[in-house]
Amino acid sequence: MAKITWAFDPSHSELGFKIKHLMISNVSGSFADFTANVETENDDFSTARITASIQVASVTTNNKQRDEHLQNGDFFEADRYPEITFRSTKIEKQDDEQFFVYGDLTMKGISKPVKLNVEYNGLAKDPYGNHKAGFTLNAKIIRSEFGLNFNSVLDTGGVALGDEVKIHGEVQLIKQVAELAATA
Repeated sequence: MAKITWAFDPSHSELGFKIKHLMISNVSGSFADFTANVETENDDFSTARITASIQVASVTTNNKQRDEHLQNGDFFEADRYPEITFRSTKIEKQDDEQFFVYGDLTMKGISKPVKLNVEYNGLAKDPYGNHKAGFTLNAKIIRSEFGLNFNSVLDTGGVALGDEVKIHGEVQLIKQVAELAATA
């Protein structure tokens, strides 16, 4: 079987999150600087080995003061832990389009197992001759398990921030040209 390396396409990828605020609505944010490395056997993504890296300093919630707060010691502690990483450990193919990707997520020096629900959107050739694969991913994590404990109690007895964080991503990968020649 041919080993294929897939490059990350940052101009066609996004990574975002949502968290409950005041327990009545969600606040959204995203990371502008992240990357992934993927290796597969042929075009079979159920064999994928995945690593990903997110630069904490690239977090944005469209509120400069909140973004700065997210980077300090109350949350990500970006000076000490500038990167969030993911490394896959197992992939379960549910059908031709649905996968569960299991792996270790490391944030603030704490690694925990996570499960990503991944939808494979297919392969396509772009106008420049590049072979691309597209994916949609969703996951939920508990932020306190990663040392993101900041919160404040409201006068009503609730808390300002939920503990569950919903993650959503759209990712495109590009099959590497050297790999295309080897499989042709």
